[in-house]
Amino acid sequence: MTVPQLEVRDVTVRFAGLTALDEVSFTVTPGTTHALIGPNGAGKSTCFNVLSGLYRPASGTVRLGDTDLTRLAPHRIAALGVARTFQNIVTTEGTVADNLMLGRHVLSRAGFAASALHLPRAVREQREHLARAREIAELAGLAGHFDSPVALLSYGDRKRVELARALCLEPRVLLLDEPVAGMNAAERVRMAEVIQHVRTELGLSVVLVEHDMGLVMRLADEVTVLDFGRRIAHGTPDEVRRDPEVLRAYLGTAAGEEDAA
Repeated sequence: MTVPQLEVRDVTVRFAGLTALDEVSFTVTPGTTHALIGPNGAGKSTCFNVLSGLYRPASGTVRLGDTDLTRLAPHRIAALGVARTFQNIVTTEGTVADNLMLGRHVLSRAGFAASALHLPRAVREQREHLARAREIAELAGLAGHFDSPVALLSYGDRKRVELARALCLEPRVLLLDEPVAGMNAAERVRMAEVIQHVRTELGLSVVLVEHDMGLVMRLADEVTVLDFGRRIAHGTPDEVRRDPEVLRAYLGTAAGEEDAA
């Protein structure tokens, strides 16, 4: 799988006169994990909604390789290889297999009529999709739950079902919106392991929005920091956590001011 560069350039989003993103730019290097962090209200979710096509910016561009995503509908962006999860768990009734097969729908070529009539090519395709869904369940640590009802799973397992469903789109870029929100310590460690494993095995790019700084420092190759819709810092995790602007945004103080007080 060829993973192209994801490039965000000078993206501005306004809502009724309020500027949610103000000329934000960053680049996600192919095959890396890029974290997008900042205090509440910084514009992180707005940025994710632009990347996935839910919002259209007032100005600026989003490009995946040579393809301009800026004005495309969400389903077209997904078909080009950009998949996302959400802060809140979004799963359907049924088994883990049922949920993962929903993620394969965009890749189906048999058509409704062929599937409804159980034509050989549709049956064969369905079998292939189910086999791939099972492989992805194993990759996400859900192999033992493949035929289990989602409603009976733990919170952490249900979050991984949502991750696995996104992977069923065979994405080149995976957008993870607060993947460990609401988890206990053990579940957070497990999810971090799965994210690392998925990126290594599939070679895709990961864009991560997360408040857990321990997870960000562990997983991210690069970090972009937003505050009030503006980019205030960018660099490696070590560089960013020492940046005076980042300290001011999170703690209300620049480096050294506490010592001088």
